[in-house]
Amino acid sequence: MFLAAAILLLLVSGAFAAEKVVVYHAGSLAAPMAKIEAMYEEANPGVDIQRESGGSAALARKITDLGGACDAFFSADYMVIEKLLRPAAADWNILFASNAIVLMYGPNSKYGEEIGAKNWTEVMLRPDVRWGHSEPDADPCGYRSLMVLQLAEKFYGDEALYERAMKHSGRGVRQKAIELVSMVESGAMDYAFEYKSVAVQHGLKYLDL
Repeated sequence: MFLAAAILLLLVSGAFAAEKVVVYHAGSLAAPMAKIEAMYEEANPGVDIQRESGGSAALARKITDLGGACDAFFSADYMVIEKLLRPAAADWNILFASNAIVLMYGPNSKYGEEIGAKNWTEVMLRPDVRWGHSEPDADPCGYRSLMVLQLAEKFYGDEALYERAMKHSGRGVRQKAIELVSMVESGAMDYAFEYKSVAVQHGLKYLDL
């Protein structure tokens, strides 16, 4: 509720004289933003919240390169705003929440009963396993997923881990991290790097990394 109150307060400043408030937000925020939209519109019947969801970097480039306009932009990485939007397209920036990258999996994931903190890299890179992450150039979850693999390489002392992962035949890349959820739910993908909040929202299993 504290997060909802903070976001609602931000939206108020742009809605005093407006009938609509245009909001761009990261795909990982889709579920909470839908609830916040409903709460705000119920409390303010004259205001229509219009949301667009996507990869944070891609949405920022829509603003800078394609002339996209919004009243509020909620990024999965606050540095996207700092690097791509300020000061030309954004007056200010505030860090309002934090998250963590996890390895998400579902009831149909291969070796789901076997995977753990000590063997996840070995399980994920088995020949018959399908795993994925979002596009690093469009979505912060994507480049953070690659950072996790690079850090794991150092942590486990496996110098070839990152290279093997990039060449793995079961690796899949999607434009937005949220697209990986349905693939894991259906069993089309066994594992995916995702934000912990998203895994929790969709009731999927996850491994803290």
